[in-house]
Amino acid sequence: MVGLAPAAHGGNRTGRIFTGDRSGDWLYAALHRAGLANQPHSTHVGDGLKLSDAYVSCIVRCAPPGNKPSPAERDRCVPFFVRELELLGQVQAIVALGGFGWDGVLRAARHLGHTTPSPRPKFGHGAQAELGPWRLFGSYHVSQQNTFTGRLTEAMLDEVFRAARASLR
Repeated sequence: MVGLAPAAHGGNRTGRIFTGDRSGDWLYAALHRAGLANQPHSTHVGDGLKLSDAYVSCIVRCAPPGNKPSPAERDRCVPFFVRELELLGQVQAIVALGGFGWDGVLRAARHLGHTTPSPRPKFGHGAQAELGPWRLFGSYHVSQQNTFTGRLTEAMLDEVFRAARASLR
């Protein structure tokens, strides 16, 4: 899973991405329902959370002002995500949480020399694209703006994780 950036009062405060905030509550509960996490919550680094066949990252590495990273911040940070992908050699599926994450994954794929489809795959909830060795899945971000308004429901997020798991070899 790849998100936007660590939240100022979540991952930036706790030291683990999507930990200690409502976005993380949604994400880790969904990972637990999908059988990818041993517990449905994450409150701090030492809380016992263990992921299985899953890794959580972000495109931008620091909490951006107003939670809105600039394209320049994204471009400065994409090489860190590229390095993670290089180290995680068995990645088969990537779930991009939001359009910013989707765009970051496409940029990382190009950086690693993988051909991206033409026309450029468009982000949308449930969108999918083949990128070199990976299948990319789009999901609306687990932010409160999406979960409180019903734009993203638990069932919608669960379906994306089901599709991503089903794509694994």
